[in-house]
Amino acid sequence: MSAPATSAPKNEADNNPSSSNPQVDLSNAVIRFAGDSQDGIQTIGGFLAKLAGRSAREVMTYMTIPSTISGGPSIFQVHLGSGEVLSAGDEADFLVTFYQHSYNDHIASLRHGGVCLYDTDHVELPEDRDKDITYVGVPITSTTIEALGGTARDRGKNLFVLGLVCQIFRLKRDKLIEIVERQFGRKGEDVLRNAMLAFDAGFSYQIGDIFSDAYTLREGTSADTHRITTDGNTAIVFGLLAGGVRFGAGYPITPWSTIMEQLRSELPKYGGMFVQAEDELAAVSMAVGFSFSGHIAVTGSSGPGLSLKMEALSYATMAELPLVIINVQRGGPSTGLPTSVEQSDLMQAIYGSHGDCPRIVIAPKNVQDCFYTALEACQLAKKYSVPVIVLTDQALATRIEAFREPVVDEVVIEPELDLETRGEDFKPYPLDGETRHAPPGTPMAGGKYPVVTGLEHDEWGHPSSSPELHQKMTIRRREKIKAFAEEIDLPEIFGDEEGDVLLVGWGSTWGPIREATIRARSQDRSLSSIHIRYVNPLPNGLETLFARFKHVIVVEMNDEGLYGNGQLATLLRARYCDPKIRSLCKTDGLTYRVREILKGVDAIVAES
Repeated sequence: MSAPATSAPKNEADNNPSSSNPQVDLSNAVIRFAGDSQDGIQTIGGFLAKLAGRSAREVMTYMTIPSTISGGPSIFQVHLGSGEVLSAGDEADFLVTFYQHSYNDHIASLRHGGVCLYDTDHVELPEDRDKDITYVGVPITSTTIEALGGTARDRGKNLFVLGLVCQIFRLKRDKLIEIVERQFGRKGEDVLRNAMLAFDAGFSYQIGDIFSDAYTLREGTSADTHRITTDGNTAIVFGLLAGGVRFGAGYPITPWSTIMEQLRSELPKYGGMFVQAEDELAAVSMAVGFSFSGHIAVTGSSGPGLSLKMEALSYATMAELPLVIINVQRGGPSTGLPTSVEQSDLMQAIYGSHGDCPRIVIAPKNVQDCFYTALEACQLAKKYSVPVIVLTDQALATRIEAFREPVVDEVVIEPELDLETRGEDFKPYPLDGETRHAPPGTPMAGGKYPVVTGLEHDEWGHPSSSPELHQKMTIRRREKIKAFAEEIDLPEIFGDEEGDVLLVGWGSTWGPIREATIRARSQDRSLSSIHIRYVNPLPNGLETLFARFKHVIVVEMNDEGLYGNGQLATLLRARYCDPKIRSLCKTDGLTYRVREILKGVDAIVAES
């Protein structure tokens, strides 16, 4: 028989459902699992996120994984809430540590008064531990082995811990079991049986008189009856499919690879195909070819791969072909931090190619927005016949959130190949009109037959070295991007319309910035925020918003560079010549914590 749970000396209480201890009704709970990459903590974290989606709760997750094939330390953090959840949480309320290094590295992430559940088979508590924390020792490894009959070594201890968490927070066991069965049922009866044995062992484990309170996680308040729970990369895949993408090509690289893998399996279901090319340049060139054939096509990568694609992206700009490029940013430069987050590819996305290559760049703010951004990228690429880059990042790629399921009939675009006969006056690149491509094989009533080339060209696409025509075509390619800027609405100000501080963010910083704004305003501080979704071209009129505030602080995850400004801040200062635009930057590979933002704001304001 396994020993019951033990605790370091502290207030003792009972946590089972029949407990007479005070009931604590939690509206939010941040749970961090800390172990190694082979322990399956991402799996059980994902199960809890899916459960939240099925229970009308809000959820946001955060994970770190090692970049080496051999594996190493890893965490998965789940923030569950009955109301709006904007970040993965500054501190954990409940920490599960599988090993000594897990305890040593992450005990500081636990808030005072929190609960640390540790595996007594691998963790020894130090004498100088924080006395304000409740320590719960459970022989996780040995109990799991015993539950599985000693045949599985320590495999399954993640499911044992999941059962414990389900017991402690009084989660809906039946719904959680459905999720577990769906995941492991496809792997065979033996695998599912072992998974359920481990889960049930954790759920029925006698915690004993450990907790001073009995926890209950409050039910969610979301009124949406049709919700999905997924990660950012998956949301992008389905946004591309809804946008009419049926062809694509790519090359594997973290953290883009899961998009490629899903497109490879999903596109054939819609009559399309995805090609894994021999390298990045070949991949984007194939995608350009798909676009030339009259279809919206996609390619993608992370920062290093985007660099390698630039030559062909320049071709797509010159040929004015509709192409969607997904860049899942990670830490750089070079191989850098392949499994960590950064926003350091903004300048590359806008200016990376040789020559003047105007293009559209959009950055989604959360997982739900990943779907709609990918969908819109397809629409914009088609409308303006231009490459559109979607700048997401590692945090969004792996983060799990729950949101309202899109109404498919309202958003899906069915691709149609336009092979109608073109008239004698047809010009694909008219100087006084929109780009109008004719797919290969389109009948021509007369006149010149249009061609596509990377050389400068006339209105039919035929090569031309005319200085005057090159000037006109350069202006033409630029002006259609400026025309799009006229259609972009100014971002809404969250908070007061004027005041002391305006925070400016883009991409995945949206949630922490908004939560920082809410927290500051609750303390009667004059702080507002805006979020920029369209980073190239920028919305017109931003200067009118900036003029209402004493300080404008751009929060982003890249370096402040030689002159003290992050990449978006540099663009804004260059455009508006406004010295009050300042930067709050970091490049530690981690997402922003709310307190980091507020502390940074205080420092910048104090310097001014």
